Amino acid sequence: LGREAPLDLTLRPGATCPPDWVILPTGSVRLPAGTRVADLPGYADGAFWVQDAAAALPARLLAVRPGEQVADLCAAPGGKTAQLALAGADVTAVEREPARMARLRDNLARLGLAERVTTVQGDATEWRPGAPLDAVLLDAPCSATGTARRHPDVLWIKRPRDLTALTAGQDRLLAAARDTLRPGGRLVYAVCSLQPEEGPERARAAIAMGLEPDPFTPEELADLPEALTPEGWLRTHPGLWAAQGGMDGFFAARFRRRLG
Repeated sequence: LGREAPLDLTLRPGATCPPDWVILPTGSVRLPAGTRVADLPGYADGAFWVQDAAAALPARLLAVRPGEQVADLCAAPGGKTAQLALAGADVTAVEREPARMARLRDNLARLGLAERVTTVQGDATEWRPGAPLDAVLLDAPCSATGTARRHPDVLWIKRPRDLTALTAGQDRLLAAARDTLRPGGRLVYAVCSLQPEEGPERARAAIAMGLEPDPFTPEELADLPEALTPEGWLRTHPGLWAAQGGMDGFFAARFRRRLG
């Protein structure tokens, strides 16, 4: 903390990276703090979108395949939705808040993905697909303490009762996500939080709900091995890549719905 964080971008597959842009080991592109996004070459053409290097990992770790039926729950602003769609999945993006949904749709339009993604404005705890899904990405509302390098105030404005309400909501979303999956379907749960209540404790709650752990492998995180926990979860924090400007704090865990 104490200095402005750099700007990270996710490039559209096939997009050209200018030689003066820095490509990180995970494939994200990093530019200096204060860079004006709309002035960058390729912005208007949808060649990239703003997404912290850590935030780009959960969608990648869902490992969707072309033609899979996938939902992105709590989807705005749409970076993860774009990743899933560009990987070839048939994506439904669900977002409750009207203003955030408008932002999501604007971003998809700039990226040329508006016709490839079904958007649903509604509560993800109540939404049900027409048929069971192959995979779900749940980037749940959280305390956002992992974004403190960009938003230092988050460390001071959250109260214990806020965390209690958030974890209860995360459990409702986990249960709803589980119920949308086909047997054997995959779920990645993620939060941009450093709080154990919102990360490891929710992963254990998901297992108690009947979801089977599907640990991330060393091969999947070969470009960021220090983020792989002994349980096979993802844990990033602002101290990773400190010399290059750090990254947001994220937790993610993968599960499967039980067969039969």
